[in-house]
Amino acid sequence: MASKVVKRAFKYRFYPTDEQAQQLARTFGCVRYVYNRALAERSRAWIQEQRRVNYVDTSKMLTAWKRDPETDWLTDPSKGPLQVALQNLQGAFDKFWRKQTAYPKFKKRGKSKDSATYFSNCFTYRDGRIKLAKQTEPLDVRWSRPLPEGAVPSQVTVSKDAAGRYHISILVEDAIAEHPPTDTTVGLDAGITTLYALSTGEKISNPRHEKADRARLAKAQRVLAKKLKGSANRAKTRLKVARIHARIADRRRDHLHKLSTRLVRENQVIAIEDLSVRNMVRNRKLARAISDASWSEFRSMLEYKADWYGRTVVAIDRFYPSSKSCSTCGRIVDKMALVIREWTCLCGTVHDRDINAAKNIRAAGLAVLACGDGVRPSRG
Repeated sequence: MASKVVKRAFKYRFYPTDEQAQQLARTFGCVRYVYNRALAERSRAWIQEQRRVNYVDTSKMLTAWKRDPETDWLTDPSKGPLQVALQNLQGAFDKFWRKQTAYPKFKKRGKSKDSATYFSNCFTYRDGRIKLAKQTEPLDVRWSRPLPEGAVPSQVTVSKDAAGRYHISILVEDAIAEHPPTDTTVGLDAGITTLYALSTGEKISNPRHEKADRARLAKAQRVLAKKLKGSANRAKTRLKVARIHARIADRRRDHLHKLSTRLVRENQVIAIEDLSVRNMVRNRKLARAISDASWSEFRSMLEYKADWYGRTVVAIDRFYPSSKSCSTCGRIVDKMALVIREWTCLCGTVHDRDINAAKNIRAAGLAVLACGDGVRPSRG
């Protein structure tokens, strides 16, 4: 069975000592400061001088900031995370210039996730224990699953989320065996009431994790709104709200991982719609439900797992009339409101809206693989 070597990250939770927590807090603060100051310098250079500043320029600036008596505290943390912050900023600008994202924003304390990345020369890994640069003790990592045998970490990223939890992501090279080839193909139609409808006739129910905890979340947010800003009680209540959000996100991610793993294992080709989620969430009535479904995150999981295990994910045109086309005769109806969940074609076939759409998506996906992108049904 064929296998491929891929770079894979393994994420674990760890519990720092008080000294380690303080050192990490200083590192997170320095990373945030370097990112924001470099962003401000790049913005100023463009606005005032019409000059672009690149990563090399900001790296020279960082050296000067460390020598400045007012910011010599930048020498306290390891140099690796600060350099990575500048690289991340360069990557953000590259995506902006390619019109993939908006202009980079400043990182705000308490608003954005704290993280720091260490390259191989900034940490040690011996006997299953990791010690970061400028720390005297190894981290207390809870190894929920072992690293691949003989794996040597090339970099680690430590982070602290809004719920106060510390995690470490360890990047290693791993040999992954491809799944045995199969003739099974499937089409997926994304929905809200039903999370996904499969062309096989199966419907995956939507757990609606956010809706299940909505009452708890609303109550905690009401209590938070009444607390005095800057008070210790507000900080405690904010932590409670963050933990509810973390619980929702963890359960949602776990469900999507299980579903994507199953679909990749069972099918050789998976056809999906190329949905514009960013535009769809502008609908105020459906924005919360669409966000809870996490269609974009699920597609990302499908794509990287398919690449690992020798499967194919094909996305069809988002304007393809999958719901309005008859999967039996190919006839397309002019209009179909969202409230219509079952309809009968002129050929006499009774369709479940979602299952019919999934069948059409599967057929269109196979056509795209055979003939190339841009395949649409004939209106003849």
